[in-house]
Amino acid sequence: MADIILKTENLGISFGGLKAVSEVNLEIKKKQLYGLVGPNGAGKTTIFNILTGVYKPTTGKVFLDGEDITGKTQMVINHKGIARTFQNIRLFNNMTVIRNVLVGLHDQPEFKCSMLASMLRLPKHFKVEKAMRARAKEILRVVGLEEERNFLSCNLPYGKQRKLEIARALATNPKLLLLDEPAAGMNPHETDELMTIVRRIRDEFDMTVLLIEHDMKFVSGLCDEVTVLNFGTVLAQGTAEQALNDPEVIRAYIGG
Repeated sequence: MADIILKTENLGISFGGLKAVSEVNLEIKKKQLYGLVGPNGAGKTTIFNILTGVYKPTTGKVFLDGEDITGKTQMVINHKGIARTFQNIRLFNNMTVIRNVLVGLHDQPEFKCSMLASMLRLPKHFKVEKAMRARAKEILRVVGLEEERNFLSCNLPYGKQRKLEIARALATNPKLLLLDEPAAGMNPHETDELMTIVRRIRDEFDMTVLLIEHDMKFVSGLCDEVTVLNFGTVLAQGTAEQALNDPEVIRAYIGG
């Protein structure tokens, strides 16, 4: 169990009489690239919302690094070490690229500075500010945005806005990064770049990544293991090749 970063036990949630997710069991190892896939409406984003505290599960448990975080608030779960991106990009459009990342860094213990030190512009304030900017630049380097750090985020092309959202999530120093359709809307070149970036994040930050994605080429080329959902239940689990070639999975995607 020591190498398991995320574990769910019989996870489920109902809305009224509708079971959106039922008896989902996941075990994700540290530093894994793990895929959560399935047709539209399969329950993927609902699971992300449970894991990040947006929804409280009706049944089951969620464990992060062995600690029960079931039903905790979004803020607590983020502080415990889970960060996410969203299907729809949510940036501070009128801030620069680096300031978007600095927002994520402000709550980190190593960058704490008293209000008095900041108001009086004491040396501590400048020391912390310099350290924060260095960390932000390092994160931007990993996602390939260091050169654009002083651009307004709204002026970035779509693919780079996606990368910036990942960078901002990384700034909260998570153990587990959840990416919700990170390759959506990207062209093949951008998608290949993103695969390289996700691997770099895993290697340089010792990060575990759980992603939702509809691009099966992206999933099979990146993920160590995959869970396939359909109608809120687990249809298949295993390596990407095993799961995506399962006859039941193929039937769920193409019908028949």
